[in-house]
Amino acid sequence: MDILTSDLEKQGYRLLDRLEHDQLAPFIQLYLYKKRTSYAYLYYGANLIALGLIPALFLKGNSAGNFEFGEGFYRLGLGFALAFALVPLHEYIHVLAYRSQGARNTSYAMDLKKFIFLAVADRFVADRKEFRVVALAPFAVISGILLAAMPFAGTLWSFTLAGILFTHTAFCAGDFGLLGYFRYHRDKTVVTYDDAGEKVSYFFGR
Repeated sequence: MDILTSDLEKQGYRLLDRLEHDQLAPFIQLYLYKKRTSYAYLYYGANLIALGLIPALFLKGNSAGNFEFGEGFYRLGLGFALAFALVPLHEYIHVLAYRSQGARNTSYAMDLKKFIFLAVADRFVADRKEFRVVALAPFAVISGILLAAMPFAGTLWSFTLAGILFTHTAFCAGDFGLLGYFRYHRDKTVVTYDDAGEKVSYFFGR
């Protein structure tokens, strides 16, 4: 969005919320579980679909014969573990999406104790449409690749892909929660920007 942060109030925007990055988890929980919107239900649905693939794969393997359930569980657990390795890729896709919307000063932030990882676009003002692109990009790209690869992976490797898919979908809670914030305030024109130095995100509306 082609607007400076210093010009927001001049154009009629007023501060709605100030989100400190180390307080991201309770903010997300508020808009996923208490102030639910269509994005919360989309998140629940995506997780249910990813979870439903797992018993479906076990049923498929059992009906095919010569299937070892222990090996299936092992490959599934491997997928759960490998999903953690996708965190840097997830955040990098966020950064690429930010840049596609015009952001230039991008970086990463993390709090390992709270398992918080963020892609930050310092002082880049994003409107609802721009932020939707940024927030959904990793979910869409990674889920799409995993689902497209599954028919070609073979029975056992499909369990690994399903494990990655389920875990990564769960990891997208922050993205859907922030989208839920925009949806909850749909009666306003909402914009947001990050202050990398303060480790804070601001939300303005008019």
